Amino acid sequence: MSLLEIITDEIKKAMLAKDKVRLEALRAIKKELLEAKTAKGAGDELTEAVTTAILQKMVKQRKDSAEIYTAQKREDLAEPEIAQMEVIREFLPSQLSPVELEAAVKQIIVETGASSMKEMGKVMGIASKQLAGKAEGRDISETVKRLLG
Repeated sequence: MSLLEIITDEIKKAMLAKDKVRLEALRAIKKELLEAKTAKGAGDELTEAVTTAILQKMVKQRKDSAEIYTAQKREDLAEPEIAQMEVIREFLPSQLSPVELEAAVKQIIVETGASSMKEMGKVMGIASKQLAGKAEGRDISETVKRLLG
């Protein structure tokens, strides 16, 4: 069962449960996936990497919006964003803990033989590919800097 089919099924469940926030988040996911699937040059099926990237982008957008609303003391607008972000996260691979992330980055550093900040690009390239969907890019970058610095 593809992610699009799962989302469609979840939309039906949310409609029956009259869960407006969940329904809105699920419809947004479906919209993004359909747009990516029908985009010029896109294949018939979406790869897991593409769907993960789309979901990560959606989580980041909602997180950024919630932070802006919170800074402007608009909790009434921040709460739905946070709730939608949590719904979207359900469909992402489980995130690495800081300890697991550090262990994975250390392994990549050993594999690449990197020993200084000059080689951060090489480590980041590999780490970003291997850890895509499992950790945010900012967290990966901070961990690499800390371990190479």
